[in-house]
Amino acid sequence: MSVSLGPNVSMNVKTTTTATPTTQATPAEGQAGLRLDMQGLRAVAVSLVVLGHAGVAGFGGGYVGVDVFFVISGFLITSLLVRELSARSGLSIRRFYARRALRLLPASTLVVVATLAGSWLFLSRVRFEEYAGDALSSAFYAVNLRLAASGTDYLAEGSPPSPFQHFWSLAVEEQFYLLWPLLLILSWRLARRRRALVVAVPLAVLCLLSFGLSVAVTEYSPSWAYFGSHTRFWELGAGALLALSADRLRTLPARLTAPMTWTGLACILASATLYGKDTPFPGYHVLLPVLGAVLVLAGGCAPSRYGVQLLLARRPLVRLGGLSYGWYLWHWPLLLIGPAALGRLPGTSDVRLSLLLCAIALGLSWVTLRLVENPVRFHSAFRGRPGRALRLGAALSAGAALIAVTAAAFPPAIDSGTTSPSLRQALATAPDPQLRLRELLETSATSLPSNLAPPLTDIKSVRSAVYRDGCHVAYGSTSVPPCEYGDPASGKVVVLFGDSHAAQWFPALNRLAKERGWKLVSLTKASCKAAKVTLRRFGGPYAACDTWRSRAIARIVSLRPALVIVSSSDAGDPLYPGPDPVKQWTDGFRATYDAVGASGARVVALLDTPWPRVDAVDCAAMFSLRLDRCAARLPGAIRDASRRGAVVEAAGESGAVVVDPAPWVCTAGGDCPVLVGNTVVYRDDSHVSEGFAEAVAPVLGERLGFSPPPPLPVPSLGAAAPRPPLRP
Repeated sequence: MSVSLGPNVSMNVKTTTTATPTTQATPAEGQAGLRLDMQGLRAVAVSLVVLGHAGVAGFGGGYVGVDVFFVISGFLITSLLVRELSARSGLSIRRFYARRALRLLPASTLVVVATLAGSWLFLSRVRFEEYAGDALSSAFYAVNLRLAASGTDYLAEGSPPSPFQHFWSLAVEEQFYLLWPLLLILSWRLARRRRALVVAVPLAVLCLLSFGLSVAVTEYSPSWAYFGSHTRFWELGAGALLALSADRLRTLPARLTAPMTWTGLACILASATLYGKDTPFPGYHVLLPVLGAVLVLAGGCAPSRYGVQLLLARRPLVRLGGLSYGWYLWHWPLLLIGPAALGRLPGTSDVRLSLLLCAIALGLSWVTLRLVENPVRFHSAFRGRPGRALRLGAALSAGAALIAVTAAAFPPAIDSGTTSPSLRQALATAPDPQLRLRELLETSATSLPSNLAPPLTDIKSVRSAVYRDGCHVAYGSTSVPPCEYGDPASGKVVVLFGDSHAAQWFPALNRLAKERGWKLVSLTKASCKAAKVTLRRFGGPYAACDTWRSRAIARIVSLRPALVIVSSSDAGDPLYPGPDPVKQWTDGFRATYDAVGASGARVVALLDTPWPRVDAVDCAAMFSLRLDRCAARLPGAIRDASRRGAVVEAAGESGAVVVDPAPWVCTAGGDCPVLVGNTVVYRDDSHVSEGFAEAVAPVLGERLGFSPPPPLPVPSLGAAAPRPPLRP
């Protein structure tokens, strides 16, 4: 099952988003702080999150539940803090954090340990050390920073999300509560009159700054905007400002509060149903669910007979709100680990199974509340002893961290212990590299060999020079850096041009350039198709791609190269789809081939590679002795057959040569294994691995015309007939 924690975020997220319903009032915090409508609102929010994560149609924006929870948290916790500040005994920071520790850590520690065990047993073995690192950072409420940093890695975008990813919102909350109580106390002590107003002013300034950062950062770094605490603090601050205004809100007339609350609930539901994975979030779109939560809570301060309390205060919703923290904690790891435990391939779970797993998670939340949360939280040993509660919290965090570190030192075994032929050596020494590759494809092993090159754990981390040197241009950039490889002094120039599915062939071309004395110039940009077609990104035009493409073509013309290799992924949609999509893409590719060909270069249209069924590395790690379960088949492995047809037609019209890499990764019978020789073919769910690309350099060299290719059976994909050899 492919699940995103939010829009524009893949983890590995574009993804994917739950809030932490950690703000349930307890007897220790005072029953006066418990509002039934607030419990019901918490139930609505967690339900939206769960339905969104389960993939239920119509709830693509269920991730807005996080924003609702943040507002509830800021409102309730600030109300409790102000109540304590107003009391004679005053606010004790030790008591505050002791309550937080007793409320959060027993259940979260249990889930961290259980999730780590499930990951060890069932999830990708190659990513287990990464998961252990996520568990460690979750134990110390810093996983949001780890996720934000990893989300900036373009090649990690298609990776499955972490089973610990949902802990990001707990981290944001706790980072907020490291600062807010101290700021509240300081402002409270400095103010002698109108304390609520004096406290509200600096908080309002910080909220405006945080919201401004949310809008700005969403534009250029979606992962930091989504997971960063600096872009989320204002949502908790909005709830806190509401709490500071509670006395005045209680005087609102019923004729005003009733429509306020219903409007607020409508705003929340509208955002959950109208938003989706392509919504740039949080940005300014987050205003709608935050405003909705504020209206519901504000109107509830002066409850009306006909307000939304009629719905939210119903017993089923109130009870569900009481289980929201545990449901939040359990549902996400079950959605990721459950299908794997049942032998499902990553990304192949269905909605019915997901809903069943979420129902099991709800049952686990009830058990956790009865057997773990309440017995610890209300134990007499911690009553009036904040120091003891803090020591327990520290012990739980340290224990979870120790378990994570220990588990990372003993990752599950991956390979079968047998060896396979070296792909690189076999092709380098073969009289006919294409024939030898075909033989290795037909005899590919169904278990991982012990001499895997590179090791499975290193495949995703390997980065070719175009990534290390910043030559693969990021989404927002329009620069065309001077990236020259091979023999920079050579007069024979070869250009690689396109998106990341062009950049995946850089290791092969760089090897050929060094061996044959070319100057290789790499011009590639993230998700930017070679065709002159304006793409859709975040619901608007991918303008940076259009600008970069024009500049890159101008650079190619100025280079006067001997050969230009053009390649693009078959993914991506036009901003304005035409009535005839194939013609639209054909015209776009032909325009590019003609413009590049004006430089005098021979143009090669390198078709997109067949795609694996799922993330190949993760699948190989999960089924290391059953690699046949990970293999794809033609023609299903072709991402978009009509797009390939457009490339072939455009190349024929402009005189470009078509090279089809399908015979390099698939057998004549149409099987596309994830392992050839001792090398994994793919690095993720679409890109060829660095090791495989470099190993097949002799085959690519032949197809580029350095020796005539022998006649080989090629899977019938509708591609054009072979063209004459190229002579760069």
